[in-house]
Amino acid sequence: MAAFQKLIDLIKEKKTLLCVGLDTDLDKIPEVFPKNSSGITEFNKEIIVSTKDLAIAYKINFAFYEQYGVAGYKALYDTFKAIPPSHFVIADAKRGDIGNTSMAYAKSIFDYFNADSITVNPYMGYDSLSPFFHYKDKIIFILALTSNQGAFDYQKQKINNEELYKLVIKKTSVSYNFEQTGYVVGGTHPEEIGEIRKLVPRHLLLIPGIGAQGGNIDSVLKANGNSPAVVNVSRAIIYPDGSGDYFERVRNKAEYYSKALQIL
Repeated sequence: MAAFQKLIDLIKEKKTLLCVGLDTDLDKIPEVFPKNSSGITEFNKEIIVSTKDLAIAYKINFAFYEQYGVAGYKALYDTFKAIPPSHFVIADAKRGDIGNTSMAYAKSIFDYFNADSITVNPYMGYDSLSPFFHYKDKIIFILALTSNQGAFDYQKQKINNEELYKLVIKKTSVSYNFEQTGYVVGGTHPEEIGEIRKLVPRHLLLIPGIGAQGGNIDSVLKANGNSPAVVNVSRAIIYPDGSGDYFERVRNKAEYYSKALQIL
């Protein structure tokens, strides 16, 4: 099944937009887990078991694994294998380079890790994006307007009186079909999400920035309307506040966000 239809079916079935981000940091996981790659894997497995009935997707941020070298790549691979095939998996790798390099990145993400989707950086142009789009059954999430403060440095700067992120969306949405193309838009920009939806009502949005980064769920859902989206929550779920059983707290947080991101 093509990744787009897989995600749409999951949204319809579970009636939520919740994606759990696996930004696993050895310094933050409970002491009971060893401070090595097996600790990362075992922690992630517990997170997945605690949340899989509440989430439609998991987003794996490659940087949190790559920092540990070979051992981190093993944890990355094992984490992919631990996610049920029924769920949508986003490789948050933010790749993008000249054509043959991007093709190598695409082979890694889609052939080796078998992810359903990837995040890519569009700022080297079409030849850096096109190798990813050779995989017709995958979704390519293009960085458009990110949730960090640095988004104002370049993405919101104007070229010929139009903001750069809008130019990226307009050009790529014409070049690539909506079943393959999505956009990363931070939940800290609800007003801009509304504007983006006027440009691309049918495209998927990957919306991070909810929870620890302060994005407001009600504002995001209102701005997004009935268009397809997946909303990522990482730290607020996998590193819960409070006392008591750790993974009960994880589940409680996931239940809260799953309900808060519920759609009719």
